[in-house]
Order: sequence, then structure tokens, then C-alpha cells
Amino acid sequence: MGHIHHFSAGWVSPLLAYAMASVGGALGLRCTVRALAATGASRRNWLLTASIAIGSGIWTMHFIAMLGFGVSGTAIRYDIPFTVLGLLIAMAVTGAGIFTVGYGRIRSRSLLLGGLGTGLGVAAMHYLGMAALNLHGTVTYDIALVGLSVAIAVGAATAALWAALTVRGTSGAAVASLVMGLAVSSMHYTGMAAVGIELAPSRAPLSGATAMEFIFPLAVVLGSFLFLTSAFVALSPTAREKAASEAASTPLREAELPIG
Repeated sequence: MGHIHHFSAGWVSPLLAYAMASVGGALGLRCTVRALAATGASRRNWLLTASIAIGSGIWTMHFIAMLGFGVSGTAIRYDIPFTVLGLLIAMAVTGAGIFTVGYGRIRSRSLLLGGLGTGLGVAAMHYLGMAALNLHGTVTYDIALVGLSVAIAVGAATAALWAALTVRGTSGAAVASLVMGLAVSSMHYTGMAAVGIELAPSRAPLSGATAMEFIFPLAVVLGSFLFLTSAFVALSPTAREKAASEAASTPLREAELPIG
């Protein structure tokens, strides 16, 4: 059994991973709130942005945290197609949950289904990311801890969606994003606690890329996308602000009309 290191990079990787999960959650949840105030194509576009944001945040969090993962006695490589598939699956499954919230007729039921879909998206991304591991040995899992990690993801994702849609104002958005970040991080490290490695020593080269060769550059790209999109969402007017602006400009336009 190989000795597993989860924090070989110190506390930098878990703290940065939590920050990225929180940013992705904040952006996704705010986009979901914007979507519920919109209609037609605008609602769909906000929900798509929310799905991409949360999926990207989950993926980036996972692989930043994995920078601190190591196993004594073997090198670690990541299968690139599986790694990219994990990102796409995270966006797709999370998107199913987000769209359920966006188009659900009964708020309580859509919130529960949305939390279930979003939480399963978090879990699916994590375990697909683990399936991308190439090392000299076999990865095993403690089934009870795997089940607990999925339950944590679903429960916390549901709580985050509830907070985003119920608690108004900046404080509500901040609490919801921190809860979402906690959902992803708690699920990740619970899932990692379930991992065991049975080594099979070998000198054969491993296929795939190291974390720094492939994952870190892509994480930087996705992280930049999340921060830039967050700034755009923060600066763009809400539906209420647009309505207020149009109402304020109406008397001016009427005053400019010729009389008689």
C-alpha cells in the first residue's frame, strides 16, 4: 500500500482550490438569480453561463487541490482525454441541475432536483478526475466514504442554491458562494480520504501529462475566465435596474415630443 500525501504543496493548494470553487460558485449562483429575472433567450444564456461557471470552478478546484496529491513509490500522470471529459461532464450534469431550477414551475421541487443535479455534477467530476490518474498501482475506494462524499456534495449544493435564491443582497450572495465552495472542497477531501493505492512497482514509463504540464496551464485559463466573467456579471445591470432606468428615461422622451 503506497503512502498518500494530500498536502505535499502545503496549505497553498487547498486554500487556492477553495477560493476557485467559491468564485465559480458565486458566478454560477448569481447567473442563476439573473436567469430567474429574465425571459426567453436571455434566461437560457444566463443559465448556460451559470453551468459553465460552476463546472469550471469544480474542475479547477479539483486539479489545483490535486497539485498537493502524491504517492510514495510512484510517479503520477493524468490521462488528457479523461481529464477534459471530466470538465465537460461537470458542466453538463451541473447544467441539468441549474436548468431545472431555471425552468421549474414548483420552486421547492425544482430546488431539490437542482441541488441533486448540481451535487451529482460535483461528484461526477471528482471521480472522473480520479479515473484520469495513471500510476504504478491500483486505486481502491472505501465505499462508505464515497457515499458520504456524494451526500455532502448534494446537501451543500442544495443549501447553496437555496441561499442564492432566498437570501437577498450582497451578504446572501457571499454566504451562498462560500457554501458552494465548501460543498466542492468538502466533497473533494472526503472523496480523497476514501482513496487507497495498492502499488505495483515498475520502471515502465507512464502515459499522460504531469499536473504542471497540462492541468496547471488549463486551470489558469479557466480561472482567468471565471474572474473576468465575474467582473462582467457584477458590472452588468440587473433586470430591476434596467426597468428603473427605462422608467426614468420615459418622461424625458415624452418631454421631447412636439406639442400639437
